[in-house]
Parts: sequence; structure tokens; C-alpha cells
Amino acid sequence: MPSKKKTFHLRLPATSANLGPAFDAAALAFNLFLDIRASAAPEFSIEAYGRDSELCGRLENHLILNTYREVLEAGKRRPISLALKIKNEIPLGKGCGSSAAARLAGIALAVHFGGLGWSGSRIVGEASRREHHPDNAAACWLGGVAVARMAGGGEAQVARMLPKGKWPLLLAVPDQALPTEEARRVLPANYSRADVVNNIQNSMLMLAAFVQGRHDLLRSVLHDRIHQPYRAPLCPLLPALENLSPAAGVLGSVLSGAGPSVLIFLDPNASLDRTKARVSRHLAAAALTAELIPAKIEGRGVRR
Repeated sequence: MPSKKKTFHLRLPATSANLGPAFDAAALAFNLFLDIRASAAPEFSIEAYGRDSELCGRLENHLILNTYREVLEAGKRRPISLALKIKNEIPLGKGCGSSAAARLAGIALAVHFGGLGWSGSRIVGEASRREHHPDNAAACWLGGVAVARMAGGGEAQVARMLPKGKWPLLLAVPDQALPTEEARRVLPANYSRADVVNNIQNSMLMLAAFVQGRHDLLRSVLHDRIHQPYRAPLCPLLPALENLSPAAGVLGSVLSGAGPSVLIFLDPNASLDRTKARVSRHLAAAALTAELIPAKIEGRGVRR
């Protein structure tokens, strides 16, 4: 039966997928959020605040509402009209998991207001199917660092962990967005055995670094041969930030998702303000600009 609860609240974190070598397999949640309050209404409406509020407030082709309707129609349920209040902190179209958060929100709204009774695993699986990969959806729903793959029956198989120790982050966000489809088109159809083995080794060691709190180990295992070399021409922040020396307080830099944003892992013993200033000067010297957002790994996933 459809839910009679008048207001439904969701708070979903931003995510950064791939983490260098763990292409389409791992992601982490960080502390920027998509906050939604939904209630049944005579007609669909949206009040949007925060980052990209104009885009978040458009009713036409709205990813949250489109997903909500599609899930209910596929389940032979009639979508009731909703009034949404959205507060957004996640950069849209810039590799920070905005589409995964929106799809999860739409599915969760359908499950709640349509009385579908889906498990969290099925919700993540449905979002993963629509995203065509499970890493962002898993990290957004569960928080922390998530490793995921698609399993049978449309569900995602997920392992979630909280890294040991402190892992401060700095997100470099350019002005221009990059559609994921465009970033996917530049990838080759085949890879050499050496490239695949290198990525497997690095991604396994990266997870060990998180589990053991090994910042020294992370510094050497973020190198990727599967997607970043091909996306770098579309994401000029990446090659510039990859050249930062360890003396700058940086452990390493990777594309956030498919880009164009870059996720920077910081030395927890270095001054955040000084590191941020060094990164800013480094980008200016390369004639590049970006919004620099301090962040941390978010241990909690979706909150309802």
C-alpha cells in the first residue's frame, strides 16, 4: 500500500568514484549533501536552494522526478504528485555523484510513496542499473568507502568500509561540466594485460592503505592506466595536479568519477590552509582555475 506519511526526508552524500585505479569498482562518500523533503501535493512542484538551484528547480526532465515516475510505472503503481523542497550542495555534472544521488532519491521516493517494500540492496541495484555501474550508488547509499559489482537479479553486491585514521580531502571543481557519456566515449574497447594487472595491483593496495591507515602506501598506488590517461585531455586539472610534489602536503590526485573535478588526498599532518594555498598557486601557474572545496570521507550514507 502507498505510504500515508505526509513528509519524507532524504539526505544523500556526494560521492567520488573510481579513485584512480579502481575503475567502476570503488567509490567514497564525502560531506556535501543533497537534502530533499517530499510531500504529497495536488501537482508536482519544486523549491530549490543552494548550488545549481536553477537547474535543481526545473520540473522539465528532472532526474529525481523522472526516476520516481519510471519506477512506479514499471511496478504498475500510479505516481502521486509530489512537492519537493531541495537543498543541494553537490556540483552537477562534474564527477561528484550528483546523478547517482538523484536516481537514488527518485527510487527511494517511489518505494516510500508507492509502498513498494524494496530492500536497500534492491534500491542500490536499481540505481546501479540506471547508472550502468554500481560504485557511486553503493557509496552514496552506505557511506564510507564502497566496493561494488552488479550481481544476479538486478541487485548490487557491495562491501563497505570506514578507512582507519584521518583522510582529509580537497576537491578541485572547474567551472565547466563534463557529461559522463562524453567521458566514456574516449575509452578504448581493449586493454593490454600489463595495464589491467597494474590496475588490479594498485586498487588492491589502495584498499589496504585505507584499511590499515597507510598514507605512505596510498601515495604510490593511485596511478591508473584504464581511464585517466584517456580522459586527461578533457580534464586539464588532472595532469596539472598529478604533478604536485609531496612537499605540497598532497598524497595524490585522481579524477573524481569521470571528471572533470579532481579529488586530492591530503597529508593529515599538513596544514589545510597552507596546502590549499599551494594548490591554488600551482593551478594559477598552469593558467587553470578551480573551486577548491575541503572535504572529508562521510561515514554515513543516506539518511531518512
